[in-house]
Amino acid sequence: MTLADILNKDQIITDLQAENRWDAIDELIGKLVECGRIKPIHRDPIAAVVKKRETSMSTGIGFGIGIPHASTDLIGEVVGAFGRSRKGVNFDALDNQPVNLVMLFLVPQGQFQKHLHTLANIAKLLHSKDFRQSLEDAPDADAMFNIIKTHAAGK
Repeated sequence: MTLADILNKDQIITDLQAENRWDAIDELIGKLVECGRIKPIHRDPIAAVVKKRETSMSTGIGFGIGIPHASTDLIGEVVGAFGRSRKGVNFDALDNQPVNLVMLFLVPQGQFQKHLHTLANIAKLLHSKDFRQSLEDAPDADAMFNIIKTHAAGK
């Protein structure tokens, strides 16, 4: 499962307002509710699961990347939202640097292999400096999604 399989342009926030990882998680989950990918009634329980996972160890993996994620029985398929922060988010990242690109994703409970493969694919894609730079320079969500589709296809 690639980033392009999980996202569409409506699930991209081009200018995250969050200043810390907790607010970034809330903002991205809010986007999933807004897009109809998560039921409004499930917003708080899903945020709690993601934040619990984040408390065990920051998903700020370095290079300006954060990948908050969790498993939950409140969804039926993998869902995600992508955010870009111009000013950087304090994510308590491994390299102590602010995070500019945040990819939140959720996997249905019990799909551990899918969870690991999705996380690995996202991390691999975001590890590319050219890919990250392209996303940071993109003018809008349409351009960002096109970059994601192109890179996810391996082009």
